[in-house]
Amino acid sequence: MEMGLEALARIGVKPRAYRSPYWDLSENTLGLLERYGFDIDSSLLANDFHPYWVRPVEVHANRGNVFGPPSSILEIPGQWYLTDFSQVEYITGFQEGMRPADDLLDRWKAIFDYAVANEEGACYAFVVHPQSIGRGHMITRLEQLIQHMKKQGAWFATLGEIADATERVI
Repeated sequence: MEMGLEALARIGVKPRAYRSPYWDLSENTLGLLERYGFDIDSSLLANDFHPYWVRPVEVHANRGNVFGPPSSILEIPGQWYLTDFSQVEYITGFQEGMRPADDLLDRWKAIFDYAVANEEGACYAFVVHPQSIGRGHMITRLEQLIQHMKKQGAWFATLGEIADATERVI
């Protein structure tokens, strides 16, 4: 973390948001994000459409988990259904991938349409990877999705812009 932040600082960048590789956090991640001044995370999957304030969790195998107070970190959740990599990329023995391009477009449109119809203030935070979505047959589906979303008045924003527009309610 320190080496990455130092490298970014050398080029004048101070990130506000963090997304862990493969959405995998440890029990130390939240504390590290707070210590290094992050105010946004997008690694947790506890809500499909609405940002929330992350709470530390004390995990217990034999009884209920204990939740701490909300932290200063706003979670802008993703969902496995809204990422391209697991649907597109094949990894032998691990990940099926190689789904038809229209399957992904249909899924993304259906999730977006549901959110518009049923979730006031929904945040549709999908994750794309250049090596996956950048292929010709996939980038055209992303273009179609963007056009579909624009027709319904979607607001396209960065995680920082979403965080700035999110009211803290505790």
